[in-house]
Amino acid sequence: MSASWLKDVERGRLLAPRLPTLVRLAEALGLDDVALLAGTDMNLGDTTSIPMTSFARIPHEAVPAIRDAIRDPLLSVPAGPADVNALAGRTAHAWRLWHGSATHRTDVGRVLPALIRDARVAARVTEGEHRRNVNAVLSDVYALAQHEIVWAAEPELIWVVADRGISAAHDADRPIALAGAAWTLAIVQRSMGDLDGAIELVTEAAGMLRPRLEDGPDELRAMYGALQLHAATTSARAGREGDALRHLDEGRYTAERLPAGYHHPWTQFGMSNVAVHAVSIGADLSKSATARDHARQIDPDTIPSRERRARLMVETARSYHQKRDYSAALDWLERAYPVCNDSVHYSPQARQMAVDAVDHGGPMIDRRARTFARMLDLPV
Repeated sequence: MSASWLKDVERGRLLAPRLPTLVRLAEALGLDDVALLAGTDMNLGDTTSIPMTSFARIPHEAVPAIRDAIRDPLLSVPAGPADVNALAGRTAHAWRLWHGSATHRTDVGRVLPALIRDARVAARVTEGEHRRNVNAVLSDVYALAQHEIVWAAEPELIWVVADRGISAAHDADRPIALAGAAWTLAIVQRSMGDLDGAIELVTEAAGMLRPRLEDGPDELRAMYGALQLHAATTSARAGREGDALRHLDEGRYTAERLPAGYHHPWTQFGMSNVAVHAVSIGADLSKSATARDHARQIDPDTIPSRERRARLMVETARSYHQKRDYSAALDWLERAYPVCNDSVHYSPQARQMAVDAVDHGGPMIDRRARTFARMLDLPV
């Protein structure tokens, strides 16, 4: 974290850091318990202990094959041109799996290693304008890989994936590809605690797209909107309420200019995603009542992505957890699980809420809480 960030926290200009940042700080300091950093003013409820083991990498069987596909030096590759259209079609199908499956990490994990290798090979053997097309697809593949391995792989691998996505986007030399790769890299920066760097990156990417908004395709406007939502969420996590709401409003305005029902194929930017982000931002700003008010206005059936539907429910659970209503938080986690198992199982915040329901929920929900925690493979 930057010195200016620390000063702003100490002087009260920023909210105290939220749980993901505390986890990163605890990891850097070699602490076993995140709660040692929390003091009494970080809105973590009655929690007296937040073991780092709750946030350790959550193993997934797909990661080793994905790691091998990324690290493969590819010294020898098949000769001949690649079928760019087929590769783009496989990538689009993988993104549909990500948003349409209740076990999206498992299902995407089956197809991603071969997709990574084939996209890398295609970028090697393709020339001219087609090579730019292939690199645009390769950048999308790396974005999907980043989604797949977050919280399940070592940080070094996550950084490699994000960096290669940027490199592929540079080779594609197209604004949408560059903006998408920046969106992905900024997610990694944010998850690693570099909030200022993430905001600076998405702001620069949005500025690159802004002159093209009037004449560009819907995909470009949707990517611009996704960057605004990213800036809104990151600003909220940094405690900058004004910036968060300003970027959220810009995202909403952008979504209103898209065709009715439009959702970007992989960022899922659209009106429903703006609404989900409003809930997240309310929770990140510790405005739990505001977050719940936003959530009540959303019909989950209007959200085409199962992953985002489950995220809405996890964020709603978080708004109750902040008020130490562990029973209500557990209710929403239980609703989220059948919608998208993996969105709950691989969410550090959902896992911590499940542990807190066991530790602090009381006899009325004890059996349910323990059953649910065991579903997430948590030691209870």
